[in-house]
Amino acid sequence: VIGHPKYQESKRIAIFLSMPDEIQTEEIIKDIFKQGKECFIPRYKPHSNHMDMLKLSSAEDISSLTLTSWNILQPSDDDSEREEALAGGGLDLIFMPGLGFDKKRNRLGRGKGYYDTYLERCMKHPSGKPYTIALAFREQICESVPVAENDVQVDEILYEHC
Repeated sequence: VIGHPKYQESKRIAIFLSMPDEIQTEEIIKDIFKQGKECFIPRYKPHSNHMDMLKLSSAEDISSLTLTSWNILQPSDDDSEREEALAGGGLDLIFMPGLGFDKKRNRLGRGKGYYDTYLERCMKHPSGKPYTIALAFREQICESVPVAENDVQVDEILYEHC
């Protein structure tokens, strides 16, 4: 990931805080700050498909986040101090999680449509749609995954030996 050309050229990067069953992102987050890039993480709104990407001030900032009922760390609902990526300069790159992926670059998420809805909002931003890279385990690559009309394909899927 760290040697990837899209990562190297990107200045504003959104990345998920990994759950135990996902590719671990902590080292990537540390590198984003080490390289002087800006880091944004998701804040999901419960009972909706709305997600914002809020700016982290440092890798250590993660320890100040709130644990949701889904066991995900994110900025609290009343945290209005953080920059939302689309309120500023948009994003260059989004690293995306998923449950399964196919070789046509389709992604099976957790069913709420957070990333698809967010990418629709990105397309309306002056900076346009960011490049999207899904981080996967080899075992998550399938022949095909179910696709709905509003699902947005990822630009690239990175997994071991891809």
